[in-house]
Amino acid sequence: MGDGVRPDRPEDRSEDGRTDGRTDGRTDGRTDGRTDGRTDGRTDGRRDGRRDGRTETSTQMHPNAQKVAKVLHDLGVVGQVRALPEPAPTAATAAAQLGTSTAAIANSLIFDAEGTPLLVLASGAHRVDTLKLAPLVEVSHVRRASPDFVRKHTGQPIGGVAPVGHPTPLMTLVDVELSRHDVVWAAGGHPHYVFPTSYDELLRVTAGQAAEVGESPAAVDDLR
Repeated sequence: MGDGVRPDRPEDRSEDGRTDGRTDGRTDGRTDGRTDGRTDGRTDGRRDGRRDGRTETSTQMHPNAQKVAKVLHDLGVVGQVRALPEPAPTAATAAAQLGTSTAAIANSLIFDAEGTPLLVLASGAHRVDTLKLAPLVEVSHVRRASPDFVRKHTGQPIGGVAPVGHPTPLMTLVDVELSRHDVVWAAGGHPHYVFPTSYDELLRVTAGQAAEVGESPAAVDDLR
């Protein structure tokens, strides 16, 4: 805005008109916190203008995230798997770091459908009604899976289960509430990793079934 800016003195100017040393915080080294590495939370390559973590090379990623990234690439998914500053095992912790609503987070929940793994990609805005799931997949009973069951069938930990990258494809339901959002975020195989996608893309890459799975309609997203 210009307030408090000291005018340059002629004797301090370099040939290109910029002051040597530039003590106004705009130095070659950028000591105002906006470095080449951008430590102000705005990372290089950020496409959507939000603080959405950092993109890592495949050799830097957790092996689970590497596998998910490869599968997504092979499926033609443009959104890249990226690391968050902190682990995000819940929709709330992921949304806080991404600067979005919990409703735009696709929770990956594994259920035990009479011994068969069932993946439900549900909006973080509401809880899944397990009574709705059984008739959707034509079984008599569905229950939340144990951590061991999740590991066995996904190869990934609870809190980081991705929509893809499992030992074998999983029967999948995709919450219709996610269609309210142009961009939704899903886990990348580990609680530290996420990737941007869409409702339609989730249906495509998982060969999933659209379903109403929530206990109540998702709240209107104030951040849309």
